[in-house]
Amino acid sequence: MKTVCLYFEIHQNIHLKRYRFFDIGTDHYYYDDYENERSIVETAERSYEPALKTLIEMAETYGSYFKCAISLTGCAIELLESYAPQVIELLQQLNDKGCVEFLAEPYSHGFSSIKDPEGFKEEVDRLCKKIKALFGQTPKVFRNSALIYSDEIGELVAEMGFKGMLAEGARQVLGWKSPHFLYNCNRNPNLKLLLRDYSLSEDISYRFNDSSWSEYPLFADKYAQWIANLPEESQVINLFMELCALGIFQPLSSNILDFIKALPAQLKERGIEFSTPSEICSKIKSVGAIDVPYPTSWVDEERDLSPWLGNVMQQEAINKLYSVAERVRISGDRRLKQDWDYLQASNNFRFISTKPNSYGGYRGIYDSPYDAFTNYMNIVGDFVTRVNNIYGGMDNEELNSLLTTIKNQDDELAMKDKEIKKLKQMIAKIGPAEEEEKTEAKAEKKTTAKKAAPKKACATKKTTAK
Repeated sequence: MKTVCLYFEIHQNIHLKRYRFFDIGTDHYYYDDYENERSIVETAERSYEPALKTLIEMAETYGSYFKCAISLTGCAIELLESYAPQVIELLQQLNDKGCVEFLAEPYSHGFSSIKDPEGFKEEVDRLCKKIKALFGQTPKVFRNSALIYSDEIGELVAEMGFKGMLAEGARQVLGWKSPHFLYNCNRNPNLKLLLRDYSLSEDISYRFNDSSWSEYPLFADKYAQWIANLPEESQVINLFMELCALGIFQPLSSNILDFIKALPAQLKERGIEFSTPSEICSKIKSVGAIDVPYPTSWVDEERDLSPWLGNVMQQEAINKLYSVAERVRISGDRRLKQDWDYLQASNNFRFISTKPNSYGGYRGIYDSPYDAFTNYMNIVGDFVTRVNNIYGGMDNEELNSLLTTIKNQDDELAMKDKEIKKLKQMIAKIGPAEEEEKTEAKAEKKTTAKKAAPKKACATKKTTAK
């Protein structure tokens, strides 16, 4: 039986303000508060609120049949908590219906998975704790920033204990293979891979309201029939998109929510079910490993990292930022770490893209990629100086020596923790065994006492007779 995995991502960039060269060293606040509030409030009103209300209505209408998955970045959560808490409340209502699985992803929506593995683990752990606190769920499936995946990243994610990961069904990876099967990481078979069907996903998120599209207008019955017409052996159809596709990319006037609302009935009529990523990883077997030597993403035609790392300016910006990754991680400065989260966000590098089709021409406050690069590098220049000032001029060699010492201490503590855990398990086993021995000894004493009692009685009678 075919199953549909419907997933939505919620991410909002923290907008940077105009930051001049002469601000370096004097102004350490980098954000446009007005634009941050305006953009999240507008997105919530036009997309998140009506979309989530629709998903709640679908959960009430279809009961356990309807299921979906959602992930949020840490940046998005912070903005929502500050300016649109009603969206968090709607997510909690949806969670109460038992139809949604929350996934993990990097807190910053940055590139730590390819630039800073240790920082990546810390980010993901931080977000998982936030999801647990808000929704009571511990994420079991992972979704990387912009759906970035490679063999190396898959191995890292598997080591972190996740049982599944979302990835792009890119042509350069699949070749003749279909995205409608469950695969696994080629470096660790325990990590299952759900590959996005980008064609069916983008029919909803990008083409739905395009009157020049050959399939316009798209209705739920037609779309459901496309899925039903896929080869019988197809296991899973992964429809992954941003939640703001419902209301922003596709305006509410296009009736996109009516389409989404009508889809479950049409799929059910054709014998197609809904499943969460965890359910798919548990009930479907992988058909084999898939090789992804170079990172893929869900952006642009190339489905690679070119939207963020495609030119020299972007590469210089990202290398400059991540050059202080270790220093930020071991610092105890909360403000510095918050800035680190916000400056890592992928949108900052995408604004610098020179690709003609990247980001649809939207650059926020910037007039050109060169303008975006200059502004960002001014901010990073100030940030790097602040980081280095914490260490009082310590050079990289000294810092590396300090980091090595810290790492060795961490490794030693980890080994001791393992030993303590083993000893506790041994004590737990020995405890019941000792209790058993004591119980047996007591029982033996009672039996011996009972046997000895009649003999004493007999001896007493004999003495009396004499």
